[in-house]
Amino acid sequence: MAEGLLGEVLELDVGTPGHGGICVARHDGRVVFVRHALPGERVRAHVTEDAGGSFVRADAVDVLMPSPSRVAPPCPIAGPGRCGGCDWQHASGQAQRELKATVVREQFARLAGLDVTELLGEVEALPGGLLGWRTRVAFAVDRDGRPGLHRHRSHDIEPVPSCPLGVPGVGDSRALGERWSEASGIEAVRDDDGAVALLARRAVQRRRGRGRRPPDRVELVDGPARLSYRLGTRVFEIDAGGFWQVHPHVLSVISAALVNAVAPSPGDSVLDLYAGAGPLTYVLARAVGPGGHVVGVEASRQAAADAADNLADLDWAEVRHGRVDATLVRSLDIAPDVVVLDPPRAGAGRDTMAALLELRPRALGYVSCDPATLARDVRVAVDAGWRLELLRSFDAFPMTHHVECLALLEPGRAG
Repeated sequence: MAEGLLGEVLELDVGTPGHGGICVARHDGRVVFVRHALPGERVRAHVTEDAGGSFVRADAVDVLMPSPSRVAPPCPIAGPGRCGGCDWQHASGQAQRELKATVVREQFARLAGLDVTELLGEVEALPGGLLGWRTRVAFAVDRDGRPGLHRHRSHDIEPVPSCPLGVPGVGDSRALGERWSEASGIEAVRDDDGAVALLARRAVQRRRGRGRRPPDRVELVDGPARLSYRLGTRVFEIDAGGFWQVHPHVLSVISAALVNAVAPSPGDSVLDLYAGAGPLTYVLARAVGPGGHVVGVEASRQAAADAADNLADLDWAEVRHGRVDATLVRSLDIAPDVVVLDPPRAGAGRDTMAALLELRPRALGYVSCDPATLARDVRVAVDAGWRLELLRSFDAFPMTHHVECLALLEPGRAG
C-alpha cells in the first residue's frame, strides 16, 4: 500500500460522488476523495491531505477527459486551493442535483440500510436559479482585518471582492471593502423588504472550564436590529442575528410539502421541535385550526421570544424555550397526533428519536439539511417498526453539496 502521497500529483479515473462535495477515485489500493472533479472524468489531482490511513484527499488541477456536465465556474476563486464555500460550481445545475440525489440514496443505503431508489426521485430545483440566492453570508476576517471566506478544510482565509451566491446587499456587501481589525467575523443579512443588517462577531477573552473558548459576542454595526420575512400572508419579525432559512423560497416550498405529507387535520395536536421563530409552527397551526393545539420547542431564548410575538394572535399555538432532548420530550404534556422536527445538521440523535417514537404519533415529519444524520435517525425508527413512507429532496443550497430533505415516517401496522 502506497503511503506518503502528500504533495504528489496523481492521474485518476473519477468514480461516484461522495458526501461532502467530493468524488471517489482509487490509487494503488487507496481511496482518493477528489474535489473539483465529476464522475467519469480522468484528471490529474494534487494530494492535499494524507494521514497515512486508507484514504487521501486531493484537488483536481488538470482535467484530461471532461464530463459533458462540466461547465466553467462562474466565480473566479472557486477552484482548487481557493474559496471552500462551493463544491459544484464546475457542474451544470442538472448535474448538481443528480449528484446530490446519488449521495442521498447512498447515505440511506449505507447508514439506514434502506434502498430509497423508488421513494426518491430527483432533487427538486427551487425558483431563482443557481446564483444570487443566499440572504445571509458569514465572512471570516484575516489577521489584517480583511473579510473573506475560508478555504476548504482550512483556517486560511481567501479575501473575496464579492460572493455570487449572495443576494444584492449581501454578496456584494460594503463590509467587503472595509477592514475589521477587532472582529473575528462579519455577517451580512437581508430580509424580504430589502433591509440589510451587518453584524460583527468579536471574540470574548475569558475562557470557559477546561480551556474552552466561549461563543463570540455578536454586535449589530449597521442596519435594523429586527428583520422581516414573509411566509404566505404572515409577516415574521426576528432578531437580526437570529436564524431564518437562507434561501428565500425554501420555506414556502418545504412547508407546503410538509403539511401535505403529515396531513394534520382540524383539531389535531402537533409537536414542532427545533421551532426557531415559529414558521412551521404557524403553518401547522393554520392546518389544525382553533380546535387544535400546536406546541413548538426551541433552544434559543431569543428565537422562542420572537416566535411568541409572531404567533401571539394564535391562541392554540405556542413555542416554549427548551433544549430538545429525550428528557424534555418525555416531560411534555402533549399526546401529539403529528410530530414535526427540523433539527440542525447534527440531527436529533438516537435517544431523542426513541423518545419521539414512544409518543406514537400517526405521522412524523422530519426536515433535514444533512442526509447522513437523517438516514441515521430514520434507522432508529425503522428498527422500532416504523416505515419510511416518503422522501423528497430540495436544492436549497445550489453550488454546494448541501441538500434539504423531507422524510415521512409512520408507525408499522399491527399484526
